[in-house]
Amino acid sequence: MKKSEGIAFLKLLRTFTILIVILSTTKAASEVALSLPGCPVKCGNITIPYPFGTIEGCYMSIEYQVNCETLSVSNTKFKLLSISLNDGYMRGMLPMGYRCYNKTHAITSESEPRIKLSRFQVSSTLNLLTAVGCDSRVNIKTLNGEGYYTGCLSMTGCDKLTNGSCLGLGCSQVPLPYNLTRFRIHAQSNTRRENVGSWSFNNCTFGFIVEKGNYTFHKTDLDRLHNRSFPVVLEWSIGYTTCEEAQKNISSYGCKENSVCVDTLIESNRSYNGYRCQCAQGYQGNPYLPNGCQDINECEGPQLHDCIYGCGNTNGSYSCSCPLGQHGDGRKGGDGCSNNDLQADGNSVYWGVSMGTAASLVFTFIIYWGLKQRKIMKRREIFFKKNGGLILQKVLFESKRLSSHMAKIFSAKDLEKATNNFHKTNIVGQGGYGTVYKGTLADKTMVAIKKAKSIDESQIEQFINEVIILSEISHPNVVKLLGCCLETQTPLLIYEFVTNKTIFHHLHEQDFISSMTFERRLNIATHTAEALAHIHSTTQIVHRDIKSLNILLTDDYTAKVSDFGISRFIPVDETHLQTLVHGTLGYIDPEYFRSGILTEKSDVYSFGMVLVELLTGRKVFSHDRTESDLGLATYFISSLERGHLLQILDDKVKKDGLNEHIRCFARLAKDCVELEGRKRPNMVEVKEELDELKQSFLKSSIIMSKKIISAELDDLLLFD
Repeated sequence: MKKSEGIAFLKLLRTFTILIVILSTTKAASEVALSLPGCPVKCGNITIPYPFGTIEGCYMSIEYQVNCETLSVSNTKFKLLSISLNDGYMRGMLPMGYRCYNKTHAITSESEPRIKLSRFQVSSTLNLLTAVGCDSRVNIKTLNGEGYYTGCLSMTGCDKLTNGSCLGLGCSQVPLPYNLTRFRIHAQSNTRRENVGSWSFNNCTFGFIVEKGNYTFHKTDLDRLHNRSFPVVLEWSIGYTTCEEAQKNISSYGCKENSVCVDTLIESNRSYNGYRCQCAQGYQGNPYLPNGCQDINECEGPQLHDCIYGCGNTNGSYSCSCPLGQHGDGRKGGDGCSNNDLQADGNSVYWGVSMGTAASLVFTFIIYWGLKQRKIMKRREIFFKKNGGLILQKVLFESKRLSSHMAKIFSAKDLEKATNNFHKTNIVGQGGYGTVYKGTLADKTMVAIKKAKSIDESQIEQFINEVIILSEISHPNVVKLLGCCLETQTPLLIYEFVTNKTIFHHLHEQDFISSMTFERRLNIATHTAEALAHIHSTTQIVHRDIKSLNILLTDDYTAKVSDFGISRFIPVDETHLQTLVHGTLGYIDPEYFRSGILTEKSDVYSFGMVLVELLTGRKVFSHDRTESDLGLATYFISSLERGHLLQILDDKVKKDGLNEHIRCFARLAKDCVELEGRKRPNMVEVKEELDELKQSFLKSSIIMSKKIISAELDDLLLFD
């Protein structure tokens, strides 16, 4: 055989090998099944994937039965629009609540829909409760009794309305609580006006839940929303256990081949509402069906891969190749392919032909592994640039303020090693904005790593500014930001690890309550006030989510403020910002809640609610509260003004505190939760008052201790 014939044979052998790999791994999209064999896939134009189904034998359980005539799921009042397998969401329509009056304020028509959603909960992050009307109130209430989950007010006439604005003038929107599955929508006029001379208020109040971004207020809506429905997002899952528990019983475990399991946490009570399944990376289809997750053939379209020359599909991924006789990186942005003239004599060619089949298998594995690693590195590089890594590197390098405590940019590899590849056993907290993992760096430093659910690309510059400024905050009562990682889809923030849980745990979990003496509560309040006074006066940051869950405690009960994920900067020459309302129900400043105007006094109100929580030991927001529909703040102030403070104090406060100091603490809390921001003290004033109260308490405690010791000595002498 001539050398040229040998080279031609090698080319043919290599081409044949690549074709075998492609044919063995490629799956046509049409083969991907969404429902069980023989089961209908559609209700009209709506796709019904398993575990849902329309007829018996086609759904996982009766909870997932879809009625094609009414488009309801499991006999709920939710009119189905779509079901998503990837993220566990359903979109549909819920009925609206309304109440209309004539000019003498007699009710002419009303609707208060009672909604039962089986095991499916209204998404608290993707929907808003909306009230439309002038001087109106809308509440989400329990099905039985007068308890309520949340509500919103529109306290104004109809003379200053603006199309497109839903900040309290004719239209108001608020977030929804977690785990909302059974409720009624109650709408009514806020006050009665039988004797109003001119009808300056509209005659109807409308209340409804709507997916964020799917309702825009118009003045004409004040009287034209009857019987309308708006899209709402529900969350669905399967089972009633965590992934870890579900995997112990393989026969009932819902996630099939080439899929991953995701826990669904109910933040309000830290419990799990089952789990969801997702196809693993590189696969698509239905993860609840056997062989439902099929390999994606990235080589079918140029938008799915970044190969310049040949593309070979593999299970869950793909590989790129160079033309025969060339070597290098065959990807876009890689090193490219270069000539590699085959220099071999006839014997080498024959040897290569005879060993070709075996070598091709080893070669394919090596190339696959190498290209997979390069793909990971390339993705990290793309994420790093998208997340502003180059800008942050430049700023940190050029900054004259660069010091040892400035932010460090961590690699994804280091953090994966620190958290055992973000294993679920290292999760120490979860919330609406992301998950917090415990990790140990190579130098044995314990860290907390916050992994956000998502970040808007338009917020990258703001995120970078936040990293730089927060890394410069050096205060003993602020959790230290050590740095960030930008090589992942959403940026990661790395903080010092604080060991003794949060104020919330110590106030509301039985195992911790005994530790919270009045003196410790006073110290915690003082530490937190010092931190807020510092960040307000030195960085112009408004935290925007001060609550007991965001104040961590060290082993010696030093308080540290954490979680600046939704914080905002107020420029030096400004006093406020106009923003969308964010925060936690019960802690949100009512003035900010109504107007969307954020000031430093918004943090003061939230801190005031923490003070109330420390005094009373009650949760700021609780589904089972019966003392007042108006919330803990109003209940606290009402009790204080009626001289009933003692009845609402926590037992530890009554036992360990001194009456004079408890009353001062309560008056300060009352000042902080004033409805009007201008009447509240600023955090510097709050800090100074708490410092004085703390010193006074310590002196009084010492004097009292001396008196007790003296009395005990007198008793001993008398006995002798």
